[in-house]
Amino acid sequence: MTITFITGANKGLGRETARRLIEAGHTVLLGARDRTQGEEAAAALGARYVPIDVTDDTSVTAAAADVAAHEGRIDVLINNAGVHGPAGDPSDLTAADAHAVLDVNLIGVIRTTTAFLPLLRRSDDPAIVNVSSGMGSLAFTHDPSRPESHVIAPLYTASKAALTMLTTQYAKSLKDIRINAADPGYTATDLNGHSGPQTVTEGTDAIVTLATEGPGAGTGRFLSRHGDIAWS
Repeated sequence: MTITFITGANKGLGRETARRLIEAGHTVLLGARDRTQGEEAAAALGARYVPIDVTDDTSVTAAAADVAAHEGRIDVLINNAGVHGPAGDPSDLTAADAHAVLDVNLIGVIRTTTAFLPLLRRSDDPAIVNVSSGMGSLAFTHDPSRPESHVIAPLYTASKAALTMLTTQYAKSLKDIRINAADPGYTATDLNGHSGPQTVTEGTDAIVTLATEGPGAGTGRFLSRHGDIAWS
């Protein structure tokens, strides 16, 4: 049975990904910072709650130790936890603003990936899915026909551009693990005040596809629900 760990899985894309993967037969470990929300979501879905705050080294290390003690391995790691940060005019952005966003969206992925690599390497077919965004694509954000080009979110876009590049670097280096990035698309979640035209189920299509691909599927890819996206 495939064992999948998802960060930020108490709501939104993470929770829907957990629901769909459980339906597909995965054993899901639902990672969340808020214990009350995490336990509620896990109980409702049939997952096991594992506390994790991706911005805290001690918490991430403890989460990996918890999984090592209970399941002994994971087959799929989904780095889903994310924050949006300030939008609009960047004139008043501070270093603290930048640190708050990058600490979740980029550094949190590094923390979690490093801590869970030993558990992934106990799998016969390990995979990592980084939940990125088309908002981090230079091509998309410069194309007037795309919604990504009409949003000003300096720190979110910068963090997701960095995450897609990080994904390619991991994929090139860690040949024993399939590592890809997913673009959920403009989905109605708390992150955007539920303004997106896609349902949360549609927003998880690429994530679920990457999490359920079989051995031999490609690595170093950027995937939306419509197919592969060029790295640009």
